[in-house]
Amino acid sequence: MMQSPVSPASLVDPDALEALLSLSQGDDVDAPTLRAFLAGAHERMKQRFLTRTPATELVHLRAAVIDDVVQRAWRKFGLHTVPHALLAVGGYGRGELHPYSDVDICILLSREPTADEARGMESFLAFLWDIGLEIGHSVRTVADCVERAIGDITIMTNMMEARLIVGPVSEFDALCAALTRADIWPADDFFKAKAHEQEQRHQRHNDALNQLEPNVKESPGGLRDIQVISWVANRHFATYGLETLVGHGFLTAAEFETLERGRNYLWRIRCALHFLAGRREDRLLFEHQQRVAVVFGYSDDSVNRAVEQFMKTYYRTVRELSALNEMLLELFQEAILQRDRSARAAPLNRRFQIRNGYIEVAHDKVFLRTPPALLEVFLLLQKNPAIKGVRASTIRLIRESLHLIDDKLRRDIRARSLFMEILRQPRRIGHELQRMHRYGVLAAYLPVFAKVEGLMQFDLFHVYTVDEHSLFVLRNMRRFSYPITESDQPPLVRQIIEQIPKLELLYICGLFHDIGKGSGRDHSEVGAEAAAEFCALHGLSSFDTNLVTWLVKNHLIMSATAQRKDIYDPEVVKDFGELVGDIIHLDYLFLLTVADVRGTNPELWTSWKESLLSELYVATRRLLRSGAEHYQDRVARLSSIKNEALKELDFTRFRESTVAMLWDTLSEPYFMRHRPYEIAWHTEVILTADADDLPVIAIRNFEKRGSTAIFIYAQDMDYLFAIASAALDRLRLDVQDARIITSESGFTLDTFMVLEADTRKPVTDPARVHDIQSKLRTALRSKSLAASPRVPSHYARRLKHFSVPASVEFTPDFVHKRTVMEVIAADRPGFLSVIGSAMQNCGVRLHDARIATFGERVEDYFYLTDLENQPVDDESTQICLRTEILNTLRELDK
Repeated sequence: MMQSPVSPASLVDPDALEALLSLSQGDDVDAPTLRAFLAGAHERMKQRFLTRTPATELVHLRAAVIDDVVQRAWRKFGLHTVPHALLAVGGYGRGELHPYSDVDICILLSREPTADEARGMESFLAFLWDIGLEIGHSVRTVADCVERAIGDITIMTNMMEARLIVGPVSEFDALCAALTRADIWPADDFFKAKAHEQEQRHQRHNDALNQLEPNVKESPGGLRDIQVISWVANRHFATYGLETLVGHGFLTAAEFETLERGRNYLWRIRCALHFLAGRREDRLLFEHQQRVAVVFGYSDDSVNRAVEQFMKTYYRTVRELSALNEMLLELFQEAILQRDRSARAAPLNRRFQIRNGYIEVAHDKVFLRTPPALLEVFLLLQKNPAIKGVRASTIRLIRESLHLIDDKLRRDIRARSLFMEILRQPRRIGHELQRMHRYGVLAAYLPVFAKVEGLMQFDLFHVYTVDEHSLFVLRNMRRFSYPITESDQPPLVRQIIEQIPKLELLYICGLFHDIGKGSGRDHSEVGAEAAAEFCALHGLSSFDTNLVTWLVKNHLIMSATAQRKDIYDPEVVKDFGELVGDIIHLDYLFLLTVADVRGTNPELWTSWKESLLSELYVATRRLLRSGAEHYQDRVARLSSIKNEALKELDFTRFRESTVAMLWDTLSEPYFMRHRPYEIAWHTEVILTADADDLPVIAIRNFEKRGSTAIFIYAQDMDYLFAIASAALDRLRLDVQDARIITSESGFTLDTFMVLEADTRKPVTDPARVHDIQSKLRTALRSKSLAASPRVPSHYARRLKHFSVPASVEFTPDFVHKRTVMEVIAADRPGFLSVIGSAMQNCGVRLHDARIATFGERVEDYFYLTDLENQPVDDESTQICLRTEILNTLRELDK
């Protein structure tokens, strides 16, 4: 069914190959020599690839080499005299073999083979394995092929691409005739099956991990998507190859060129992956991305690394191929499978109408005569939710009309009004902006958005490209008002979203907050400038413009404050409140921050992070409402906290004087850094503890904190923080926050806020709680610091490709008379125990910790004093800490 590939002579000397085979006696083949002979051909193919021979030439050339080998081997084992045929199927049938692709063949039987024929076939197949070919084979009659194809769409697809290598043409023709019968996978059934198969494949390969390390063959927009277009159309037209579809009017010349260019680009990447890995490898793993970028000639520049430039081209290519795949499959269903289903068009206005529930242009000159209609179509979809989608023929016309979106149109009041009306619609904003993005309209209308299309950052924190992330942020914003799941609308978000006067301002912030990335400047500054220009062009008031530009410029400050500072410190809240200025700015900033964090990485948003942002919002709102001059001073705040905690206590179990005696041993920072309900809980645990059964390990979930609190009450001891951290790490618990308090009576009150490492959720299983208590108590009683665990292989594979230079820096905290130690390093198991051990060895005391992980990078802040509770401003102590931490981390990496 497929044509033969090119001549193999440029890679393999056919006379030399024949000589090697003829030297073998009977079935006794010199496999090692033949394997080395083929390895030489493989190496020549690799060198040609590295010297820029097109992959399109090499994949056909390898198929030709394998053809030559198997034809000669078929004769070698006497099979050229039998009435059976040898077929290439699948990719080999198409004449496309990448360096380490499997070689799929089918021995097509004309009848039951004789004993001698069967032995010859077995020897033939064994020979192919012995000389190093990865063979996938089947032995079937025409009837067997038909029966298997009827029951399995994958087998049917493979057989459609069968190609005769050697043997009777009559057998091959019989197979072709049998498989093209009208009752075997008619075009509509075949289309439905392949569409369903593609949908399932996309679901498997479209999660966050596959966004970071895509599969060039199976991921959306990959090689398989191109093949699906060819398969379904060729099944209908009974033709083979993409180029034949132009003649049938299914593909335009421009679409064929896009598909061919995209296929050739992905072939080049796939060849590079195979050669670099030395095996079949279709995944663009981190370890390969940088090396492929070098092979492709990219180099770091002042703005973007080579790997980021390469991956930007990759993401743009697969996005275009994915959009084309979607459009062409819809077109096939609409223009071919449903061609005979007559349906009257219902006019929507002079430019658009509805047919079969889908919107389409009233005539093919609509966009040419009225260019703003390129935006209007999306507004109509928003206003008419009953419309199922856009007719494929209209999608094609939109794609072909993108050149009409120029500076003249962007200045057209009709276009500007339409775009703002799209943003002001009550529903389907995220959905239609995504559609505009897929069709190319959004980037055409906002050239600044086009600059970030496909732009990625080579790390584990930013899962999505900048354009995808921005649209995810918009989707999150819409779900604040119209949640799909309960988690889409946290309680505080629901309360705030109802108070927002102009939601379109929030959406503009979502579009522009990261649009300055890749510019070489502070992306927040660049984004604010672009947002100001957009607001001016679209007629926003000066107040609205200033609000939008401020939000874009400062979109990171709330997250940074919540994760890196002590939000229970009134001074921190006061400083943040002064920066925000008023409740309107605070409301918008909170919603933008939540949507941004949730749209960066699915694993980034946790209940703990939600609680931090919510608490910062509530405290700041209280400050802004009362005014800074009325904000409680430390003495009044301390008294208020104690009174609230007393209300939480059950005095049928304790005497107030007993509580007072305990609290007298606790310092002011203890009360300032804990909520009243936490203080009450700690008090109950301590007063009911058996003094002979220390340490006490208490575990409790606080809904307000979004995490599990592990409270340790014990006599102060060396290495307690390090021992506890190591134990929690071995228990697969991620520490989000740590507060360390030592009472005047020599007891430590340590609170670790944790989440399950695997689920990023609080601990809820009672058996799990008991296990944590038991193992943590055992570790603390042993008073021995376990060796820091080495980085497991699955961590190491991913982390080793990201350069995160470890650093330890110190800054004074004059207000609280402490020293802040900032540690930046690659994430790894046992990290906190390394820090704890260094603190103990260098004679410093930990009072508080802020734990923040950003993909492969940790940025942790530790609030320290010396053993006399004075700031750690001694240079020798700082050097000791820095040296201990950096040396230990280097040892772990060996």
